[in-house]
Amino acid sequence: MAQPRKIIIDTDPGQDDAAAIMLALGSPDEVEVLGLTVVAGNVPLTMTSRNARIVCELSGRPDLPVYEGALKPLERPQVTAEHVHGKTGLDGAVVDEPTMTVRDQHAVDFIIETIRREEPGTVTLCTLGPQTNIALALQKAPDIAPRVRELVMMGGGFSEGGNITPAAEFNIYVDPQASKIVFGSGIPIVMMPLDVTHQLMTTKARVARIGAIGTRPAQVMVEWLQFFERFDIEKYGSDGGPLHDPTVIAYLVKPELFAGRHCNVEIETESDLTVGMTVVDWWRVSGRKPNAMVMRTVDADGFFALLTERLARL
Repeated sequence: MAQPRKIIIDTDPGQDDAAAIMLALGSPDEVEVLGLTVVAGNVPLTMTSRNARIVCELSGRPDLPVYEGALKPLERPQVTAEHVHGKTGLDGAVVDEPTMTVRDQHAVDFIIETIRREEPGTVTLCTLGPQTNIALALQKAPDIAPRVRELVMMGGGFSEGGNITPAAEFNIYVDPQASKIVFGSGIPIVMMPLDVTHQLMTTKARVARIGAIGTRPAQVMVEWLQFFERFDIEKYGSDGGPLHDPTVIAYLVKPELFAGRHCNVEIETESDLTVGMTVVDWWRVSGRKPNAMVMRTVDADGFFALLTERLARL
């Protein structure tokens, strides 16, 4: 049997980040979470740190190391998304404050040290938020890039446009300079854009199946999803909202759920109108070398069946 893939989850929880972390922790045969690194994104760093630890404890993993990283983007002013995730980032459920503490080491140093320590080509980076921590690690230690097995990310979009501006998806918009560094690093990238995540709607039936698990983690997840989806229901008039970040972990656990193609992706950092846009050369008209596997379709029923099954293991 294949060894579980070693992963670092770089995250800014966020209800959908919580779902991604819980999916990973419910899939120990497929992924081994070496640590969580947190970054400012959906909410400021103090809250993303708190939220990551809440998820660890809720999942029965208070032993999992959590490292705090970047307080703000590389160059741009900080942008957050309390209008989507609520003031805490995990609004919607009453949960205990975490008792576990963060590790003393900075997230960027943990990323560098771990990639250097492990065998080359064995560590996968999973980015669920702005990519500031990864960019800082690449700037500080460029030697780590060829040692990374793969970077699987949620971010960007092309045919769907953006969700924070007409052109930009939130994670990339928050720190486009960081994403430009990541996409130029030579690390093999798998990109889960809005085009995929908007196929994954948290319908009432799907949320009810999670609720039917009956455990405390499942019940809290239902309450988080019901809060999280209200923004998108209002925005899109849909049954539920798109579940973004768990696509990253689902790909590692069950890659056959997804399909896409290798493309060149460039990050717009200059234009006020389109800053944060992921310019995806889907039809390969630019002549630029592909630098990412861009996913386009997903088996939505298979995805939610996997998520529900793995939440039931916690």
